[in-house]
Amino acid sequence: MGDMLGHLMNGFAVAMTPYNVLWLVLGSALGTVLGMLPGLGPTTGIALLLPLTFTMPATTALIAMAAIYYGAMFGGSRSSILLNVPGDGAAVASCFDGYPMAQNGRAEAALAISAIASFIGGLIATVAFVLIALPMARFALKFGPPEYFVLMIFALAATAAISKAALLKGLISMVFGLMLTTVGLDYQSGTARFTFGIDELQGGIDFVIVIIGVFGIGEVFENLEHIAREIARPVQTKFGRIWITMEDWKRCFWPMIRQTPIGFVIGILPGAGGTIAALMSYNNEKQLSKHPDEFGKGAIEGLAAPEAANNACSVGAMIPMLTLGVPGSGTTAIMLGALLILGLQPGPLLFEQHPDIAWGIIASMFLGNVVCAVINIPLAGLLVRVLSVPGKILYPLIVAVAFLGVYTINFASMDFILLTILGFVGYLMKKFKIPSAPLILASVVGAMMEQTYRQSMMLSDGTFGIFFASPICIVLWLLAAGSIAWPFISEARAARKGAA
Repeated sequence: MGDMLGHLMNGFAVAMTPYNVLWLVLGSALGTVLGMLPGLGPTTGIALLLPLTFTMPATTALIAMAAIYYGAMFGGSRSSILLNVPGDGAAVASCFDGYPMAQNGRAEAALAISAIASFIGGLIATVAFVLIALPMARFALKFGPPEYFVLMIFALAATAAISKAALLKGLISMVFGLMLTTVGLDYQSGTARFTFGIDELQGGIDFVIVIIGVFGIGEVFENLEHIAREIARPVQTKFGRIWITMEDWKRCFWPMIRQTPIGFVIGILPGAGGTIAALMSYNNEKQLSKHPDEFGKGAIEGLAAPEAANNACSVGAMIPMLTLGVPGSGTTAIMLGALLILGLQPGPLLFEQHPDIAWGIIASMFLGNVVCAVINIPLAGLLVRVLSVPGKILYPLIVAVAFLGVYTINFASMDFILLTILGFVGYLMKKFKIPSAPLILASVVGAMMEQTYRQSMMLSDGTFGIFFASPICIVLWLLAAGSIAWPFISEARAARKGAA
């Protein structure tokens, strides 16, 4: 415990330098705005701003990206409450009771409790992060190339198998992401693979281009379909005192405390994400409530529970990314890519070799939750004006930022063509409801997967038994099989229950 507190105090010393605090505040404000705007959210925001972080110190870059992430979790509920349009997937459950509260004349209480619940959920989850980060990092030191390879198999399987309906589509998305990582020179043999004679492809396809194309440009392509018939929806921008009554607090306190651990645990699981955490916590709270008939009609605890859970989920998703080098969500997959670009190896060695960076990020989460609460409660009336920005102005700005950001990576015009093609791929994936998280995760970890596979083969003289030789590998194989089988099992149980 003494070691942990010492590391945390050093982390606060790193996080509280003026430059880091500046980017923490900017990231929190930007994340809140991006979370509000329907269709954007933290993944798109971090993807578009990723090239900007190349010029920053590593700690500052990761603090800024983490701030954007949980800032978007705070802001995502704003459009859910006022427009019944979720800012991102994690804010879907906030529509169920947040919008009815606004219609019932309780928009102030809804805006306040969403920020309070997000603050409490994020704070409790960050304390839990501090308690388990070091033990988990020490455990991860037992991982060798075979364990890392099987761990990545599990992460990809869990991401692809979020639901039975999307299982095949998730696997297709994952395979396409892995295919993208094979383009370019094979660094062990020097052979050019899948370059089609194009010299610019010999260096491979940078995963930053994949991320910005699929999320940034793909989002713009999708919104172009209805931008012509877009009707400006009236947004309430004048509010009374944004706060809650003591009765509201009593109704919300235990739902927030109960659902925060659920969001935190779901965040740790690779590929689960804030949407599942929010919906699960909403359903749990409805079952536990003494007045479930009020849910969907403006029950304040129906807004507080998912908001606490999705913020706890965003903190939980950082744990496997920092301690194992495996992202817990699409957003942390991008942050994993940023770590690699900055020359850092995510995983247990990050805590050993760069404790200032690892603990600086953790300490910044405590500060960031306070900053986000300050931004989202007193300034709510000012911030929601962003919702009235027309798409005809917003989307051209996104395209300009995307193309400028991509050009700064390699200063190659070929990247514009790749960006456009991948943007169209992202559009088609949205059109046909193919999940993009497996593609992003595969494009980030694919090269590492290939490397650990080859290292394992060299260690075992080409025998596959090495992937089943340790208890860790066996457990990870079972988890991977279980993550694919679980949607089928849960559907069968539901069908049996329905028949009964």
